[in-house]
Amino acid sequence: MDGTVLVADDDRTIRTVLTQALTRAGCKVHATSSLVTLLRWLEEGKGDLVISDVVMPDGNGIEMLPKIAAERPGLPVIVISAQNTIMTAIQAAEAQAWDYLPKPFDLPDLMKRAARALSQKRHAATPAAPAATRPADDLPLVGRTPAMQALYRLVARVMNADLPLLVTGDSGTGKSLVARAIHDFSDRRTLPFVTATAADLRGIDGPAALLARARGGTIVFDEIGDFDAGTQGRIVRMLDALPDAAPLIVATSQRDLGGGLDAGGFRPDLYYRLSGVTLAVPALRERIEDIPLLAEHFLARAERDGAPARRLSAEAGALLRSYRWPGNVRQLENTLRRLVVTAAEPEIGRSEVEAALGATPAERRQVGIEDAGERLSASIARHLRRYFDLHQGSLPPPGLYDRILREMEAPLIEIALDATAGNQAKCADLLGINRNTLRKKITDLDLRVTRRRKLM
Repeated sequence: MDGTVLVADDDRTIRTVLTQALTRAGCKVHATSSLVTLLRWLEEGKGDLVISDVVMPDGNGIEMLPKIAAERPGLPVIVISAQNTIMTAIQAAEAQAWDYLPKPFDLPDLMKRAARALSQKRHAATPAAPAATRPADDLPLVGRTPAMQALYRLVARVMNADLPLLVTGDSGTGKSLVARAIHDFSDRRTLPFVTATAADLRGIDGPAALLARARGGTIVFDEIGDFDAGTQGRIVRMLDALPDAAPLIVATSQRDLGGGLDAGGFRPDLYYRLSGVTLAVPALRERIEDIPLLAEHFLARAERDGAPARRLSAEAGALLRSYRWPGNVRQLENTLRRLVVTAAEPEIGRSEVEAALGATPAERRQVGIEDAGERLSASIARHLRRYFDLHQGSLPPPGLYDRILREMEAPLIEIALDATAGNQAKCADLLGINRNTLRKKITDLDLRVTRRRKLM
């Protein structure tokens, strides 16, 4: 790589790591913990690339993007953030960030994106108007897992596209929230948001009346797989006669519409009209690493709404992660709401979670000894395939073997520590490794026994 990179992050460790990595790659690096200093460097003409955190002591990195664009049109800015929500990705896209990465980020991946940013000549662009403000509490689309981050980026790319969108996923995963977020952060946000039912399409004037209500905003067909054949036909005819100022068409479905075409369960012509872009919302069981984030989010929101402050014990948190969650995020939210009210102490214990869940063996994510190896390998294979699929035909960054082993090792040790209540001797015995080896891995992987957090 060749060029000067300006790094703005209030975490000294991240500044040091990025400075060392970029310098070894051949770049000149200026690093700061202040957005004021960053802007001064830009005014002085320094920098071919900016890598900036969002939450800084003297401001917000995303809100600084229009100033950067005004001062240095076309300068690429990569936003990194520990705020792993859909709003961060959308706001970064609205402010025309060159790229966005969540923390903890993969260093080789960030270096690859930085090299691409430095090598590409970007045309000057007019900054987009700031996105409409919506409280983060209203959008429990929280997650740092690759599947959720890929969904956030896709939402940010398609929210202003003139293409119909199909949002798929199990019941309770948040499909309606995704549809609402797409509208609220798009250029249509000041126009109506209409959830259409089969009744809205009845009669000769039904489709025309629905379009009149939407007035170029957004129409959502919720669970369109449940619409009867006659209603599906009316939607096809409506889509074929959309006016010039057409609304955005979004459909949600927990059914596999494409898989049911041959069986006659859904009209192929409607499916192909709706699936301009498909956004798949992962089930909670496919992103169990996000459960602690979601739990913290829901408990904090309940406290802001006037409920008593609550926190989860290590055993309670481990139980939440071991549950299968057939009702997905909606079930998790309802369970935590109930626990906030029924818990006897500020710390919610395992027994209270068990009582709230009423868990049965069929609902727990447990397997018998005889088939544990087979099911675990199948689960790992599924997640690895998803990781490859997220790169949309391109290969993942080099160094995949060591990176995958590290990504598997860290949560294994974290979960084992949680299961043994932070007792390192018991954890080492459980894992079958030496206690000194465990301590070294905790240090090397930057794991913390209590309220651990990865830096990068």
